[in-house]
Amino acid sequence: MADTQLINPELPLALGGNSFGWTSNEDESFAVLDAFLEAGGAHVDTADSYSTWAPGNSGGESETVLGKYLQSRRNRDKLFLATKVGGWDKYPGLSEDNVRAAIDSSLERLQTDRVDLYYAHHDDETQSAQQLARTFHGLVEDGKARHIGISNLSPQRQIAWIAAAKEENLTIPVAIQPNYSLAHRSDVEGANGYGAVAEQNNLAVFPYFSLAAGLLTGKYRKLEDFEGVDREGQLSQFANETGLNLVKALVSVSDDVGAVPASVSLAWLLAKGVTAPIASARVPEQLEALVAAPNVELSAEHIAQLDKASEAYL
Repeated sequence: MADTQLINPELPLALGGNSFGWTSNEDESFAVLDAFLEAGGAHVDTADSYSTWAPGNSGGESETVLGKYLQSRRNRDKLFLATKVGGWDKYPGLSEDNVRAAIDSSLERLQTDRVDLYYAHHDDETQSAQQLARTFHGLVEDGKARHIGISNLSPQRQIAWIAAAKEENLTIPVAIQPNYSLAHRSDVEGANGYGAVAEQNNLAVFPYFSLAAGLLTGKYRKLEDFEGVDREGQLSQFANETGLNLVKALVSVSDDVGAVPASVSLAWLLAKGVTAPIASARVPEQLEALVAAPNVELSAEHIAQLDKASEAYL
């Protein structure tokens, strides 16, 4: 497929919006978005459920901040907006009625009349593949979504959805969003993983948790570094010798190529053939490492070193 429809090929990076209204306040979020656009970025990824996990938040915060930004800057056409349905208790499941209500609610918060990429965030097994294909096709027909994507549905369900869409001549999903990074390889790599689905169906791949909740920025180098941070719950699985060894190897390669670990981590994903990793920045200063990733040159030896260091996560 033509990835240029979904991403600027000169900056293959999707800006994660999960921090907006959570670790980034409104002013910080606006500054990050301004800096991302100035760097040549366009693709911004969010979800209706962001950020239900944060104390005091109930969902919709990220979309609301993005909507205020679009209203303030009057620059809707400069952003490629991706959001999701199916991960928020307020709009649970993927039935047609729920999906239609959810996208209308998202559009209201985003202060726009359409989203560029609309994902099924989590599966709803009460819905057949045919029902999913018909429901999301209807959103494209109505002009509320330009493209359709699939996130945390199993490879088998994704294949069934795509087959159903083709059979009925409906809108075919163009992108998937799996969990993929040096610290989480098993879902994508392998004969029956998401990578195979993408290759067989010519899908764009936008990995989430591409920096493993910050582990792959290199700032967690001893067990004490994991304590009391914003993402402690997400990071706890890496607070062990395996996680620290991966970081050590990542820092070694980063030093060798003259780049920071976050840039190298994203460059490794690009070397693996993803369309664009999704990564978030709390403040503009953190964005520098993200936009630098496409210019990091990793040799075959560097990639092999990182592959070996991350074998535990296959």
